[in-house]
Amino acid sequence: MRSLALAVVLFAASAAASEATYTVRLLAPETALKAATAALAECRQRGYQVAVAVVDRAGVAQALVRDRFAGPHTPDTAIAKGWTAVSFRTDTLELARVTQAGEPNSGIRHLPRVVAVGGGVLIVAGGGILGAIGVSGAPGGAADAACADAGVAAIREDLDF
Repeated sequence: MRSLALAVVLFAASAAASEATYTVRLLAPETALKAATAALAECRQRGYQVAVAVVDRAGVAQALVRDRFAGPHTPDTAIAKGWTAVSFRTDTLELARVTQAGEPNSGIRHLPRVVAVGGGVLIVAGGGILGAIGVSGAPGGAADAACADAGVAAIREDLDF
């Protein structure tokens, strides 16, 4: 009986220990930079001067590139778009739609650091969020989002696991 009780206690302790920690996958800095430069290249091809930020799953900037004529506000806005996407686990183009005035979630727009404008696109692989790309400076959120999508596409094969 004692050995059974000891086994139950050890099993419970081992189960609790396994729930006390977890493992996450993070983008390598080289992968983040590859995504950022691909998004920048897409915007340049379209004639846009932008800043592109890749943030990790916590919203912390990993890579940032700014084209020479992108506005001075664009680096901060690109980081904030990426932060917003990972914080709310949704692309900011969709967040912009569901937080319009009069919508139940419209108050989200008043939270600090939230940028509910298109251009923040999640980087998802293996069933989890790895980070996001934020683009700022193209003429409108949809154009920013298209460039961010190109950045995600550039690293898609690297992320399939």
